Amino acid sequence: MQKSLVLKFIVLTAVASSPVPQNGRQKRSHRLLLISFDGFRWDYDQDVVTPNLDSLVEEGVKAKYITPPFVTMTSPSHFTTITGRWIEDHGVIHNMMFNPETLRKYSHKATQNKTEWWDNGVLPLWITAQNQGKKTASFHYPGGGANYSGQAVDRSLVESFTHPDSNETEWQENIDIVMGWFAREDFDFVTLYYGEPDKVGHLYGPETGKRIVIIEQIDRTIGYLRTAIKKHGLQDSLNVIITSDHGMTTVKKQPAVEEILLKKYITFKDVVKFDILDYGGFGMILPKPGKEEEIYQALKGAHPHLNVYKKEEFPENFHFAKHERILPILLYGDSGYSVNGRFILYINKGDHGFDNRHPDMRTIFRAFGPDFRKGYLAEPFDSIHIYPLMCHLLGVQPEPNNGSLAWTRDMLHAAAAEHLLLRPLLVGAAMLAFLLTPV
Repeated sequence: MQKSLVLKFIVLTAVASSPVPQNGRQKRSHRLLLISFDGFRWDYDQDVVTPNLDSLVEEGVKAKYITPPFVTMTSPSHFTTITGRWIEDHGVIHNMMFNPETLRKYSHKATQNKTEWWDNGVLPLWITAQNQGKKTASFHYPGGGANYSGQAVDRSLVESFTHPDSNETEWQENIDIVMGWFAREDFDFVTLYYGEPDKVGHLYGPETGKRIVIIEQIDRTIGYLRTAIKKHGLQDSLNVIITSDHGMTTVKKQPAVEEILLKKYITFKDVVKFDILDYGGFGMILPKPGKEEEIYQALKGAHPHLNVYKKEEFPENFHFAKHERILPILLYGDSGYSVNGRFILYINKGDHGFDNRHPDMRTIFRAFGPDFRKGYLAEPFDSIHIYPLMCHLLGVQPEPNNGSLAWTRDMLHAAAAEHLLLRPLLVGAAMLAFLLTPV
């Protein structure tokens, strides 16, 4: 009897996790292209003429804004989108791979090739989809160049160290390549990453005419994408999601404000073993043995716009501090206040890494294609919820994640959302039939 009950549980689990068949056989889901424009703040297009982005509002879905995870950096945020997990769960806690024992730090682009930084037991959607018979690719998307449990993405292109961020001709060529992957090589899921408008935002600040110019370029690129989709005959089979990783805010500098400079309050050589600082609005410190309390007390309240926490006291709503890679002391500045360590950097006029709840850290969300409603304005939601939406669009059973399809299902037209309601009925009927069968 016990064996029979176990067998029933296994069969019911398989029924619950399998896609709902259409007309007695499995129907192939539509394909999906995820595009990320790094640093595209939620309101960047509101003062710019953007006919193509405006058309997407009529032809698809727009969310009022997306809230990225904390910490609002490129690699951590992108990996949250592709896994649906909070940063403290997936472990990609920073743009830079670092080792507090060897004191090694790797740049953002060098980190892209470090599997040991990305592979922490959480599978990104590329691998999950491949395990379920899909064909996937990553074009410059953070994390796409790593191996996960020994598996690589079917096709992956990683940004070179000298890759130009804002070459419009190259942007169009990249779209042509991706359209070829879908049309001629039968890919199911592709992620495409662009490094703008992040670079412009850093160099010139978000409140600049150069930001307007790059948003106009992005809009032209969206127009090129829409034309390319039709040219390759993909308009009835390809869903597209356009989003970003974080926003951007103007860096507050002297003499208008007193900038945060930690060496005014602590003597680094005496108390600090290792630090990740001078990287926007966020930082971490590994104290020398016995020096944690001294550093904490020296920095707590030292600057009116510096937030200082011990790891165990970091606010839980950030879903950040519980990972083993997090150092004992965490710091972040109020919006616009960079956390400087031993000296002040005057390079960036715009930056991120600040509280993800601040409006300047919010990002965009647009979606269109055969499964999306037209002219639909969605309420704001957290970026973790993009993952279950993508799994649904691809017909992929998701890995455990922190997101929920409840936040995005209203974006889908009735036919696309139909099996969301049908699946529980089928599973319930199967469960009832099995439970009523004598054992």
